[in-house]
Amino acid sequence: MKKILLIILLLHLACVAAAADIDLYSGEVVVASQSQDDRSEVLPEALIRVLQKLSGQREIPVSPALDKALQSADRMLLSFRYRNVNRTGPDDDSTQELHLVARFMQAEVDRLVQQTGLPRWQQERPPVQIWVLLDDGRGRQFKPIEYEYAWQAMKDVASLRGLPVIWPELDDEELQLVDMSLVWGGFTDYLIERGAPEDGVAILAARRDGPQWTVRWNLAAGGRQWSWQNSDHELRFALVDGIHRMTDQLASVNTIAASGQNQWVMEITVGELLSAGDYARCLEYLQGLSLVTAVDVLGAAPGRVQFRMQINASPGYLVEVFDRGSTLAPARSGSSFEYEFLR
Repeated sequence: MKKILLIILLLHLACVAAAADIDLYSGEVVVASQSQDDRSEVLPEALIRVLQKLSGQREIPVSPALDKALQSADRMLLSFRYRNVNRTGPDDDSTQELHLVARFMQAEVDRLVQQTGLPRWQQERPPVQIWVLLDDGRGRQFKPIEYEYAWQAMKDVASLRGLPVIWPELDDEELQLVDMSLVWGGFTDYLIERGAPEDGVAILAARRDGPQWTVRWNLAAGGRQWSWQNSDHELRFALVDGIHRMTDQLASVNTIAASGQNQWVMEITVGELLSAGDYARCLEYLQGLSLVTAVDVLGAAPGRVQFRMQINASPGYLVEVFDRGSTLAPARSGSSFEYEFLR
């Protein structure tokens, strides 16, 4: 029992590496120099990157509205900066790239998403915890450091697509407490039972047979599970392709279709608000949801508050957000649109 409790504690506390702080309205692209001409040349590509993050789509369909926006991408630019990025390959060869990080005006981009008829991937995106086991002929290893270039490629693509990821960082003693045979077998339930986030955990088992790498993927998120396998002669290419597919899967079940994007009004009653602090935290939660554009208070009674919300998608999407979160739960009375505040 002590070992099980320790495993749970480790899985909660050891996943400290790189929960991606993804700015959905910034696009990052390689640029030749910091000149204005070179910046203007790549701004349309940076805007495409933003649309990919917001829509969850790997490819953005061509349309007259998109063409017009790309031609005047500089008018939507809010700010920009540059950063130098070191790239390391399988042979430890290193190259340096100059990247432009361009942030665009949120209201203008949101309007463009509607004009182009793109779906909208909801912005509440729990990070996926990624476990990697690799067998390159020397036995199974947990995220070996010599393949850091491949792990970095995964993180780069996840950031590019707007998918936040975290990596468990365990020392040798902590690794001994985890049954790696079950992890290799893809048993995501085993990790979830021991503290991994049930709203996003993935197991990658990569094996090299001769010149070919084969990667088996098992993904569990929000009560759903996916499994697939892919292969490539280059490990990082197989991993990048898998991250794209993972993003496609998660975006597809959390996307608001263009037809569902409109202005709606939704009223809910929240109980168990037993203090001013409870009320403030509940209001802050509602105001912070990307689907909510405005919140008003219609009435209050001891421990209960009735809210009216202006939302930018049909109410069913917001109900799903409540169900996935840990702030509101359906009221025990079972009445529709009545919730209880969770501490």
